[in-house]
Amino acid sequence: MGCVTSNDKQTPTTQLHIYDTAARTQRPFEPIRPGHVSIYLCGATPQAQPHIGHLRSGVAFDILRRWLIAQGFDVAFVRNVTDIDDKILTKAADNGRPWWEWVSTYEREFTKAYNTLGVLPPSVEPRATGFVTQMVDYMQRLMDRGFAYAVGKTDGEAEGAGSVYFDVNAWVAAEGSDYGSLSGNKVEEMDQGEGVDALDRGKRGAQDFALWKGAKPGEPSWPTPWGKGRPGWHLECSAMSTYYLGSEFDIHCGGLDLQFPHHENEIAQSHAAGDGFAHYWMHNHWVTMAGEKMSKSLGNVLSVPTMLELVRPVELRYYLGSAHYRSVLEYSEAALTEAAAGYRRIEDFLARFDTVEVGEWTQGFEDAMNDDIAVPRALAEIHTTVRAGNKALAEGDEARALDLAQSVRAMAAVLGFDPIEWASGSAADSSAAEQALEVLVAAELEARTTARAEKDWATADAVRDRLAAAGITITDTPDGPTWSLA
Repeated sequence: MGCVTSNDKQTPTTQLHIYDTAARTQRPFEPIRPGHVSIYLCGATPQAQPHIGHLRSGVAFDILRRWLIAQGFDVAFVRNVTDIDDKILTKAADNGRPWWEWVSTYEREFTKAYNTLGVLPPSVEPRATGFVTQMVDYMQRLMDRGFAYAVGKTDGEAEGAGSVYFDVNAWVAAEGSDYGSLSGNKVEEMDQGEGVDALDRGKRGAQDFALWKGAKPGEPSWPTPWGKGRPGWHLECSAMSTYYLGSEFDIHCGGLDLQFPHHENEIAQSHAAGDGFAHYWMHNHWVTMAGEKMSKSLGNVLSVPTMLELVRPVELRYYLGSAHYRSVLEYSEAALTEAAAGYRRIEDFLARFDTVEVGEWTQGFEDAMNDDIAVPRALAEIHTTVRAGNKALAEGDEARALDLAQSVRAMAAVLGFDPIEWASGSAADSSAAEQALEVLVAAELEARTTARAEKDWATADAVRDRLAAAGITITDTPDGPTWSLA
């Protein structure tokens, strides 16, 4: 769906500049290895249905990746899954489900959402629980350098438990320390958000953060030299990114809300361990409603299936990518409808031709994309080209109109919404099939929910059995039933 092929590549005449959050300015992009780009994106913590706030990050950095590929770069793109987390354990326990089943259910929902919106699959998608060995090695390196310490079993923890903490004060006092440089926070004002004060669990300082959390009774745990436990949030990303991309890599991406504590602590532990880590930091802003960040706790979540009742997947992708990635995207149904209409103007123009090959993007488009991926300007260039093409057709200049249409395809492909590919590609067919299946299964699930509410267990069981025979598994959650292909 919207794949970037070798036919889309073009030799750029300007250089890509990106806004580096750490430098607080735009910097010319210079990859560590000529011709290759390494990117790490903090991915999902699957605990509930994905909403468009989650998916904005996926779309924004998919556009970055596509632009790099279109220019001929070989891009290694790593997007992780945090598959062990306090919230996952709490949600699973509250619903009487195994934690691994809970996280797997919603991981599939995230994957389905990414695919539906045409987000290219990552080069690799590691899970935190698969990198315990690498995390143990990382903690040992930090201990050897004097920047981490172990704490044995404390009250409330299971027998044989042990925690490991990063010593913030030791790192702050070290030569070359840059703690706080990404977020601009002062150490004495930092709250790690871990819910314990400095005296609990043997922490030496209130600012110290958990690299490894000692096991509690009933929780999943893994053995380490310092006791049983599970990964801390920050350590997993340093372990996974450097395993796949090396001790230094080009770009680290993620949501604005991850700057502190997550990304600040990633930098601290990585630099303290001796890794150069990321050369550039890119952060996308939020999707908001009525000025508030979209989140589960605020109750203003708009799930992807809900949004697809209003617009097509390609139109939702167009909408989520339409604002500059560093700008707030304020959601309203009117704005979504306007974006869908904008996409259809592009689609309608290309539909006026029997055949349109992928041509070359315009200089204005290239300049916009090389200016920190300025998608609003890039879209303006596409629409200007569409208007010029329609004018050429009206004047009978079909050759010029076709040339402009080919440019439109090239630019739309970079942004991941080439209408011709979405309409005719196998992935687009798959998306249409998924939508049709979604509608049919939703009707079955609604009938099952009604039957359960009326205690008509025979009908409810019949629906379940009918879906199971079709290879569809139902999982009941607090947000209602979800389904997946078995």
